[in-house]
Amino acid sequence: MPDEFGGFPAASQQFLAELAANNRREWFQEQRERYQRELLAPAQDFCVALGKRLQAISPGIRYDPRANGQGSLLRINRDTRFSSDKSLYKTVVGMLFWEGPGKKMAHPAFGFELSAAGARMMAGMFAFDKAMLAAYRLAVADERRGVELERAAAALRAAGNYEIQGQRTVRVPAGYAADHPRAEWLKYKNLYASMPPIPTERITSPELVDHCYALCEGAVPLFRWLVSIQAGALN
Repeated sequence: MPDEFGGFPAASQQFLAELAANNRREWFQEQRERYQRELLAPAQDFCVALGKRLQAISPGIRYDPRANGQGSLLRINRDTRFSSDKSLYKTVVGMLFWEGPGKKMAHPAFGFELSAAGARMMAGMFAFDKAMLAAYRLAVADERRGVELERAAAALRAAGNYEIQGQRTVRVPAGYAADHPRAEWLKYKNLYASMPPIPTERITSPELVDHCYALCEGAVPLFRWLVSIQAGALN
């Protein structure tokens, strides 16, 4: 696999647009060679290029260009078993660059998505397991760690158009005061930052790697806070 990433070809997003209109097994099988050439290969090159760069933020960040579900790239096949949407294929190419041993979804990560409409970066933890959820809430309630989270959020706001997102409970979880000074933080069931939109012209340029790396630098305070909380939960 080449070390050089030359940008996603325009054909990458065109393929995703066509897939959205032809989300059928027969069509995809007929177009599999196009998928591998126009979408998968450049996505794997991008994974390697950005993964190497992100290790400057933390040497422990992992990346893996495999697309079978075990690497950074999320499988293009949808799991339709428990969904009312029975379309077979994802129309977004997603990948994660994570810190920690084991499954990528179980750790803080930087995420990238490419769709027919554009591309975006995210950073955080997209799913809390039971232990991490408990550790997160304890950290938010703790005066020192809770203030550290507020400072990380302030740093995000200062870095530009970053937005904190995540699933939330309606009420403050049991065991915590409803009027806790960080009550709104306690409601989160996962936590991540969405980053400023990536300009369209960057997607097809080799400069996409540098641009995404710069975006990730702005989210480092939240990423490192989550890494530290998970490390405490695992010890």
